[in-house]
Amino acid sequence: MAFRPLRASLPVAAAASTARPESPDQNLSRKPIYDDVSLNRRSKTRSPLEPPQSLPPTPTDRLAAQVRRARLFVYAHARAAEDRVDSFMSFVLIHERTFTRTVASLAPPPESQERLIPGSLYVLVAAMTGSIVSRNRNLLLRATVPAAVGLGAAWVVLPLTMRNVGDLVWTYEEKMPVVSLNHLRVRGAVEEAVKQSKSAYTRVRGAIEQGVKESREAVEGWVSKGK
Repeated sequence: MAFRPLRASLPVAAAASTARPESPDQNLSRKPIYDDVSLNRRSKTRSPLEPPQSLPPTPTDRLAAQVRRARLFVYAHARAAEDRVDSFMSFVLIHERTFTRTVASLAPPPESQERLIPGSLYVLVAAMTGSIVSRNRNLLLRATVPAAVGLGAAWVVLPLTMRNVGDLVWTYEEKMPVVSLNHLRVRGAVEEAVKQSKSAYTRVRGAIEQGVKESREAVEGWVSKGK
């Protein structure tokens, strides 16, 4: 009986041992080499509920942000300048309208016979006359006489206009109680002086007329007796 050498049977046994089928547990525990790649891909794909990861801004994004800030800055200052110009123009238009309305209210009504052009010339001539009359007097008279003569001529020639001017001045004086009270006092004193002057003039005129009448009657009596 012939025996084979032991070394020749070892590779066969090793091959048989390597070719032996594996158990199901070993199949589950071992994974192919491509599973790592698939797991990495699954980990990289995020669910739609997860927030997106913030990326660092690019130079283009930073430039766009700077341009946006510059545009907002220019727009804000341009809007502020436009608002200031609009407010200034509204202020000018309101005051211009107020001024024109005030000047128009000073004019006499059209149905009156009062005219501004010749009347103002008469007032100017009267003021110049008062200045000429008081030129050799002291400083107080040279300052007050032309104004007084001009105001008197204005009240005589332009009564309606002067009344409108007085009403306008009174509306401004009402805002200052001290000035309005002093104005009322001076006005009352002037009106009382004018009234007393009128009454005195009436009395003097009556006395003169009475004296003239008596003198004429006396002269007529003497003439009639002489005849």
